[in-house]
Amino acid sequence: MSMIQKLLLILFPLLLFGAKPHLLLLGVYKDQNVTNWVMSEKLDGVRAYWDGKHLVSRGGKIIHAPAWFTKGYPKFPIDGELWSKRKDFENISSIVRDKNPSKKWHEIKHYIYEVPFAKGGLLQRLKKVRPYENSVIIVLKQIKVKDKKALEVFLKSVEKKGGEGVVVRDPYAPYIAKRTNKALKVKSFLDTECRVLAYKEGKGKYKGLMGSLKCQLTDGTLFFIGSGFTIKERKNPPPLGSEITFKYKEMTKYHKPRFPIFLRVRE
Repeated sequence: MSMIQKLLLILFPLLLFGAKPHLLLLGVYKDQNVTNWVMSEKLDGVRAYWDGKHLVSRGGKIIHAPAWFTKGYPKFPIDGELWSKRKDFENISSIVRDKNPSKKWHEIKHYIYEVPFAKGGLLQRLKKVRPYENSVIIVLKQIKVKDKKALEVFLKSVEKKGGEGVVVRDPYAPYIAKRTNKALKVKSFLDTECRVLAYKEGKGKYKGLMGSLKCQLTDGTLFFIGSGFTIKERKNPPPLGSEITFKYKEMTKYHKPRFPIFLRVRE
């Protein structure tokens, strides 16, 4: 095998999938004191990292956005969420994961909440991308947290509108390309992942459709999820072996999720 052939074997996967970016990841809010931090709505979309040339998913896959969409992007990295509106994740995912970008990309905007590796605190870093704001790039609004009550009121208002939750961040912390306690997700419920093992047929109005999924947590715990599915999802349930995200209130004494509700299929 020639040297050129060897290089192609190394580079071809990178051309297809790109390099997996090192990103800031959220911790979980556990009643910490976040007074004077900033808060924003946690958007339920598809995370997209702009590396200066391409949009890349959290897992390192190239996102095939149309040329007009990325025309005004900066030469430096920015990080955010491809999003349209609340409770539209399935549609967003379908649009942005298509290798042949469609006209539906006009429904999508890129909400920026980080400028990786830029200097200064969060608000200073975000200033760097403001000159590039347009009909596609939008800097996500950050609101100062006056106190715990203000955070609770904001969370309730977001969830009432169908939002997923809130993100609180220390505005003075430098950029951290890993999971950090300086950026926390705040929700009135918990969420995690499980693997789909089997289907259970529905009854009554769901007869002939998927009624629930038999799932397994990473520790081996088995349980069923029967809520949160649309009719379309019951007709075409998540593939066996796939990983899904679900929300729940708490764990029972048998370490099973209480009131599990399906959210989405993981990438």
